Amino acid sequence: MQKLLTDAFLRSLTTPPRGRIEYADLRCGGLAFRITSRGARSWSFRFRDPATGKVGRATIGGYPDVGLSAARGAANDMRRAVAKGSNPAAMKRQQRRDATSKSFEALAERYVAAIKNPASDRFKRSAERDEFNLEKHVLPKWRGRRYDSIARADVIELVDGLLAAGTPVLANRVQSLISTIYNFAIDADLIGVNPCTRLRKRGAERVGVRVLDDAELRLFWPGIIGPPVSPRTGQGLRLALLTGARIGEIAGLAREELAHVDDADRATWTIPADRYKTGKPHLVPLSPMARDIVLSLIKTLDDDGRFLFPARSVADQPMPGHSFTTAMRRFGEQLDVDTGGGDARKSWQAAPPSPHDLRRTLGTRLAELRVPKEIRDRVLGHTPADVGSKHYNVHDFADEKRETLNRWALALDAILTPRSAAAAQ
Repeated sequence: MQKLLTDAFLRSLTTPPRGRIEYADLRCGGLAFRITSRGARSWSFRFRDPATGKVGRATIGGYPDVGLSAARGAANDMRRAVAKGSNPAAMKRQQRRDATSKSFEALAERYVAAIKNPASDRFKRSAERDEFNLEKHVLPKWRGRRYDSIARADVIELVDGLLAAGTPVLANRVQSLISTIYNFAIDADLIGVNPCTRLRKRGAERVGVRVLDDAELRLFWPGIIGPPVSPRTGQGLRLALLTGARIGEIAGLAREELAHVDDADRATWTIPADRYKTGKPHLVPLSPMARDIVLSLIKTLDDDGRFLFPARSVADQPMPGHSFTTAMRRFGEQLDVDTGGGDARKSWQAAPPSPHDLRRTLGTRLAELRVPKEIRDRVLGHTPADVGSKHYNVHDFADEKRETLNRWALALDAILTPRSAAAAQ
C-alpha cells in the first residue's frame, strides 16, 4: 500500500499476525518499507531494469539502523543509477564480490602464493618471513579493507605504531613489504598507485655489532637447551653458532641434505640452491661438535622423518624460522629470575642477542683466530665482489672450510671448558 512515510508512523507500526506488509513511500518513488510477522523491518528500492524492462528490487538496509532520511537518500541515488542505465541490484552484488576480491587480505594471499611458488619469477626463499609479518603486523589492521582504499597516511600510521613499540628495524621491513605487495599489484594491473612511493624509511637502523663474549657463550651453551626452550630448538641454535648458517637454513635442514654423517672426517651438509640466499648450493663441513648434534637429532626422528626440526602442528613441514627467534627471546627473558649468570646475565639483558648474532659471533671469532677474510667469506657464504673470484675461481674451498670450522669448534670447546684452555697452553 502507498503511504506518506514519517518517523512517527514507522515507530507506531506493529507486526502483522502473519506474512508481511509493505508500504510504498509517496514522497520518494520506488522506496518501500517492509515489516514481517517476525518483526523484521527493512527498506528496499523497486525499479525497472533498463536493459530487460523487468521489475527488480534492491535492498537498502534494516530499520532503525537505516532511518527514513538515509533510506530516501539511498533510493534517490539508485534512481539516478537507473536513469544512467544501471541495475542497482546488480551493482550491489558486484560491490559484495569486490569487498572480498579487492580486500587487502585477498591481495596478500595472492602475493604470498606467488613468492612461495618455485615456478614463479617472484619466488623468495624468505617467503615465510613475509607471511609471518603479514599475519602478525599488517592483516590484523587491514584484513577486511579494500586495498585500493589504503592511502599513504594509513601506511604511516601502521609503521609509526611499530616505531612506538621500539622496533625500528621491523618497522622498516614491514614498510618495505607493503611497498613490494603494491608493486606486485601494479604489475598485475590491479591498481595504479603504490601508497609507499617515495616514502622514506621511518626507522633508524644501526649496523649490527652484537657479538657474544666468552661469559655469554658459557651462559648460552648449557642454558639454551633447557626450559623454556625445547632441547631440539636449543640444539638448532647451537648448530647456528657452530656453522654460521642462517636460522632459516637451520630450520629447513633435511636428511637428504646431509652426507657421510657416519664419518667424522667427511660429514657435510649441503644447503640446496633453492634454500640459499645466493641461489647457489652452499657446502657446510660439519665439525665433530656439529656432527654430534646432527646425529643426536636424527636419532629422535621416526624412520620416515625428513626434517631434523619438524613443525609441531603441520605434518612433513619444517619448523618456522621465527620459532628459533622466539626461543632466543624467551631464553633471555627467563634470565630475569635466574640467580646465576652474573655479569653475563646483565650484559645479555642489556642487549638481547638474536639468532643472527650467533652468525656474527662466528664471523668475528674466526677473524680473531686469524682466519683469512677469503676463507671467512666462504664459510659464511658471502658472495665475492671481485671479478676474479666471481668468474674465474671455481675452487670449492671444502678443505679450508672444514679446517676453519674445526678450529672454531675447538676454540669454542676451550671457552666452554676453561680447563681445556689451560691444558692447551
